[in-house]
Amino acid sequence: MTADAETRDATPPDEVDIRTEEGRLSALYVDGVAKAISENDSARVHDLAGDLHESDLGDLIEALEHDDRPKLVELLGKDFDFAALTEVDETVRVQLLEELAPETVAEGMRDLDSDDAVYILEDLDEADRDKILEQMSGAERVALTRSLDYPESSAGRRMQTEFVAAPPFWTVGHVIDYVADTEGLPDTFYEIFIVDPAYKLLGSVALDRLLRARRSKLLSEILEEDPRTIRATDDQEDAARAFERYNLVSAAVVDEAGRLVGVLMVDDILDVIEEEADEDLRALGGVTGDEEISDPVLYTARSRVPWLLVNLATAFFSASVIGLFEATIEQMVALAVLMPIVASMGGNAGTQTMTVAVRALATHDIGGHNARRLIRRETLVGLLNGIICAVVVGMIAGLWFQSAQLGAIIAAAMVTNLVFAGLFGILIPLGLDKMKFDPAVSSGVFLTTVTDTVGFFSFLGLASWWFRLGPF
Repeated sequence: MTADAETRDATPPDEVDIRTEEGRLSALYVDGVAKAISENDSARVHDLAGDLHESDLGDLIEALEHDDRPKLVELLGKDFDFAALTEVDETVRVQLLEELAPETVAEGMRDLDSDDAVYILEDLDEADRDKILEQMSGAERVALTRSLDYPESSAGRRMQTEFVAAPPFWTVGHVIDYVADTEGLPDTFYEIFIVDPAYKLLGSVALDRLLRARRSKLLSEILEEDPRTIRATDDQEDAARAFERYNLVSAAVVDEAGRLVGVLMVDDILDVIEEEADEDLRALGGVTGDEEISDPVLYTARSRVPWLLVNLATAFFSASVIGLFEATIEQMVALAVLMPIVASMGGNAGTQTMTVAVRALATHDIGGHNARRLIRRETLVGLLNGIICAVVVGMIAGLWFQSAQLGAIIAAAMVTNLVFAGLFGILIPLGLDKMKFDPAVSSGVFLTTVTDTVGFFSFLGLASWWFRLGPF
């Protein structure tokens, strides 16, 4: 046995540091849990992981080897918090659920809020999902199935179906007593929803307003009419935008008939915002789908290759522009040395503009009221930055190759390319958005083609024209 192993075994469970100073899961802690799992030491596993917060437990699951994950669930038994599965990558979650018995999963999800249960089930194959649902009671199965029937990435998928509702003729005292004496209510809520017998939403009463009112007050006297509502079929990103715009902590979710079907909480919206931000970030890099670091090699390669092939095709187009000036390059090798500078600077400048444009489109900050102004602004920014960079690169190139003419040519090409980069960095995302394509996914490929083509053509074209006037 090594010294590290002896130290690990000798360390009491309550003295094990779960995380390092940097916030990462401690390797010593993970090794200790893995060793306890390998020895089927249920007591040790309970000591180490039985009281973990769901977020820490999720990180532990991801840190363990594939075969150890279902064993951890088995050894923890009823102490395993299935809410931790909402904190892990989709691939890890699906693989783990497929290895657990449907009865185990169904039993573990009984204490979860409905939104967490839906989040866990939605990525499973329909057959596996049905096996788990069959183990649940009729009421639980109906509630989860109804949420799963809503479109993917809709508010209906993210809502929880547990809420507190009351008729308008109840008094404040009646509601307080009801909340105190009734089991099965949500653990956390911020408002009471007022409904009619058909469950149509009439209004809401925030808890702070409820607790400041006299017990004899009717709810109809203190309710807020026309509260912010979200349709169950609305996109989750639109719901998140409403929370951000109106500073909401919760919002009623209604169906097409205006009936109350659930509630969205701010913690769910934070997950949506993170999910959408991750999606946009991946898309800007040409990565489509829900790729995670836990995905297998073949899946990852398959998700990335389509845009790489598109990029390859556009690269050949840019290369063909260089081929037009082959004779000019042969006469002066310095052109081959300098032309990547023009193209790469244009690509970087265009990416800056494109990133701002894509983000503004995602947040609906660009519209008909300001599109022209932003196009003009980015073009002028490209012109100004182009002049600054042109002065620098022109001086360096002129001194490097002892040719003022060459410095002037690359300076002119730099200004041209950065102006086009600024212009098309915003026009391409706007155009793709108009055509209902995701600008985050496809803008980069087309922008690279524009900046490479314009950069090569302007630099080599000006050099070729100057050659006709005389040598450098």
